[in-house]
Amino acid sequence: MPMTLEGSCQCGGVEFTLQSSTPVPYQLCACSICRKVGGYSGSVNLGGIAESLKIIKGEELIKKYTAIKDRGKPSAQKCTSERNFCSNCSTMLWLWDKTWPELIHPFASAIDTDLPVPEEMVCVKADSKPAWVRWPEGKKSVHEHYGDDSIEGWHKKHGLFID
Repeated sequence: MPMTLEGSCQCGGVEFTLQSSTPVPYQLCACSICRKVGGYSGSVNLGGIAESLKIIKGEELIKKYTAIKDRGKPSAQKCTSERNFCSNCSTMLWLWDKTWPELIHPFASAIDTDLPVPEEMVCVKADSKPAWVRWPEGKKSVHEHYGDDSIEGWHKKHGLFID
């Protein structure tokens, strides 16, 4: 049975739960969007089952943002994903993408449930990371773009997928 994740924003105005078969916070994205919305080095997103998302409190506080890839360049375009955040405190809550409507990706930073600790971090979008941003200490693999595995694929490969 998938793991139940409980999450909230910093001000406590939004609380939510969802089910996840892929709860290990192993992948750090350093793309410009994740750094802008997630802070210093980027964002760590988990995988969740979209239909299991239950907003316990604060639905009226949740706002959505659709980021612009390559902002300021001729190749600029709207992303297919929408990032949901608390309009009071700006905590990033989850990302949902119409390309994979059955999935939802909560930001690990919004999850209050104790999460499994990864043995190794997968650091992605190194081609977007400024030199002053440091990758986390410890065992890691670094990829210019994305790693070889999807979130589900990585969990299955490491025996951490929860049915």
